Parts: sequence; C-alpha cells; structure tokens
Amino acid sequence: MPLHTPPPPSISPRQMTLMRIVASMAWSDGNLADAEVDLMLDRFSGLFADKEDGQQSLREELRDYLMQNLPLGELVPQLQDQAERELVLRLGYEVISSSARTPEENLINDEEATAYQTLVNLLKLPPEVVDRIESEAENSPRTTTLVNHMTAHLEAFFQE
Repeated sequence: MPLHTPPPPSISPRQMTLMRIVASMAWSDGNLADAEVDLMLDRFSGLFADKEDGQQSLREELRDYLMQNLPLGELVPQLQDQAERELVLRLGYEVISSSARTPEENLINDEEATAYQTLVNLLKLPPEVVDRIESEAENSPRTTTLVNHMTAHLEAFFQE
C-alpha cells in the first residue's frame, strides 16, 4: 500500500518548520497524547488562520503533520535566523519540562533530555544564550498551559 502524503498546508514553510520542531520535541519520549495533539492543533490553527472556518480547515490540515515525527536533524537546518533558533530552543525546553508521563518519573525523562541535547547541539547557540533561555523558561509562571506559552511566544515572534 503506497504511503499517503498530505497536501501542502496553507501555512508558510517557516511556520510549518517551527511547528514540526516543537512537535518533534513533544514526540521525544515516544508518546504524544490525543489531548496534547488537540490542544496544539487548536492553538496553532488559531494563531495561523484568521477566521473560524479557516481555523477548522487548517486544524484538519495540520493534524497529519503533527502526527509525523520527523528527525530534528532534518528540521533544524531549515531555520532561517538566530531568533528562530532561540524560539525553538525555548519552546522545546518548555515542551519537555511541561509534565511527566507518570508521577514517579522525572519531569524531564532520559529520552527528552537526549532529544533536548540533540536540539541544543543542532542549533549551535552560544552556551550563555542556552543558559538564559533555560532560565527564562524555568522562571516563567506556570499558571497557563504549555500551549498558551507556545502561542504567546509564536505570536510575538511573527509580529516582529
């Protein structure tokens, strides 16, 4: 049976790359819960589409792309500048530090730590930038959900 390739999405390649890298970090522990997917789809479609009917259509388009777990090594070289690399690092760190799979597990498990270190290496950011971003992410209020944080950072990024 041939593989089904979804049609190109109606978001920019830049937006798609950012979304896929964040999704890849979410996949790093081998588990992407349906609730996480639904929430990410709601936020990304709301961010990338203006009207409600456009958001629903985009939500359906993006589902197939979120379900694809692409290697970071293929995605990171597509980032265009330092600002994108910093944004991806922050969102990636927030994704892996958002929750544990079980109460007994560390907040960042071994698979997530390995994926994060791979991301850091691929981004080639100076150590002081990595430290600053991690500190900012750790000190940001956790009163809102991870996806709310991601949405706020993405909105700010695309308005620059």
